[in-house]
Amino acid sequence: MVLLGLALLDYILVRSNFPINYPGLWGREVKTVQPDADNSPEVKAVFNDARLKELRLRHHLRPLTEPEDGRKLQDLPIGIYGFSTCSELLDRKPSKRSSLEIQKRRDGIVYYVGYASDEDIGKYLARQKNFHIRMFPQPAEKASSLFEIPVYFVSKCEVRPVQDSYVFDLFVTAIPELHT
Repeated sequence: MVLLGLALLDYILVRSNFPINYPGLWGREVKTVQPDADNSPEVKAVFNDARLKELRLRHHLRPLTEPEDGRKLQDLPIGIYGFSTCSELLDRKPSKRSSLEIQKRRDGIVYYVGYASDEDIGKYLARQKNFHIRMFPQPAEKASSLFEIPVYFVSKCEVRPVQDSYVFDLFVTAIPELHT
């Protein structure tokens, strides 16, 4: 009954856009710093993107806390999101334009989340072998579709500057078959 009550409270608070301090519910207070404290337009754009906010809410994700900042992904709990530049270290906020969102969801699967072209997404959906996807941290002219791909599908990640932003080249050799 208590778990049902907590699940209902969680649902109400998440759907109402109230922040939830899960450790605080259990008596362990964790100090969180607003991840959008950086006032740069690029950082604000990432935190104010309605599609990203909805995706985070749907998966009940919270931002990294200050003590978790800069830690390895494997050392972080499930149910979080942060930012990285193709490394295993996550930060609470993106660097100006060169960080991709990483989500460690409650099912334990870790995703790269960003924007890609419909053509690149089509390669992924067709389950091709040996292809790469260009993913951007923010919507771009030819990459305006929100896209997520499990990190373990990606054999190599590279970041490079493109015009006034950055692009992440995600190389996929094969997508594992789903076993149902």
